[in-house]
Amino acid sequence: MARHRLSIDDLEAGLRAGDRGILARAITLAESRRADDRERAQELIARLLPGPGDGPSPARRIGLTGVPGAGKSTTIEALGVWLVEQGHKVAVLAVDPSSTRQGGSILGDKTRMQRLSVLDDAFIRPSPSAGVLGGVARRTREAMVLCEAAGFDVVIVESVGVGQSEAELAELVDCVCLLLVPGAGDELQGIKRGIVEVSDLIVVNKADGDRLRLARHAARDYRHALRLLPDATPGWKTQVLIASATEGTGIAETWQAIQGHRAHMEESGELVRRRDRQQQRWLHAQVEEAVLTAFHARPGVAEALADAERTVRDATTTVPQAADRVLRAGFGDEALPPDARS
Repeated sequence: MARHRLSIDDLEAGLRAGDRGILARAITLAESRRADDRERAQELIARLLPGPGDGPSPARRIGLTGVPGAGKSTTIEALGVWLVEQGHKVAVLAVDPSSTRQGGSILGDKTRMQRLSVLDDAFIRPSPSAGVLGGVARRTREAMVLCEAAGFDVVIVESVGVGQSEAELAELVDCVCLLLVPGAGDELQGIKRGIVEVSDLIVVNKADGDRLRLARHAARDYRHALRLLPDATPGWKTQVLIASATEGTGIAETWQAIQGHRAHMEESGELVRRRDRQQQRWLHAQVEEAVLTAFHARPGVAEALADAERTVRDATTTVPQAADRVLRAGFGDEALPPDARS
């Protein structure tokens, strides 16, 4: 049986009251690809955005990424539980990789964060990456706004994993935390430079038992290596810490470093500048998505694309030639951008 469709007024009231069920439904609305749902979602978000002169929202926006097996979910749960105990409200937006074959994803983060998921002041929302590069979901920005409107003062975005495109995470959050593990061959050369350059905090996790010595050694190596890289945040030296999420050590220190970074951002004015750059990036991303969607919807494009795929497969045309035919089908010779004409 279909649920009653809530009005924009009902959604807004529920969010401002901190209703987690309403929050989940609002995010689902924002993630919908239906045109009417997208229109309603944007109307809702417009009501919730800070007004002129209000400045950036006070919520802490934290991005957490790391190598496979680094314990991202375990670390987020340990940090989230600790923050709730300190009186914070924590929202986790966990991005699961979508299948390149079927498009589905496991969305299992709630099962990996069982302690955190049952707390009244916590909210966990897994979302599929749906083919979006950068380790984030298509509507992560909207989801953050909705979480903040619902009263969550800490929003953690867990990306799918480390890669060059993970730098996109920095376009969403205020502080990027890179999680590593000791003795896994990832020290220095094994991690993509792109994500290291945008990381405001590096935490070597699983620093317990026999791995404690390895963790200290890895942290020392990273501190030396960071001297050769530009600051991710102007005027802020990326900190390198060690922690053990399973034992709960280093969690308070990690939060202290995040708070120190936030204080520096506010005092230097970088928080306002970064949020402004992120809004501009959001604008450009929305325009590009809309243009691409409109292009594929133009008459003749689907047929031209199918024909181009066939000719490329049969090796009767080159990929650039086939792409040119598709563009001409959508734009026409006159409307085709000059630098895209063959």
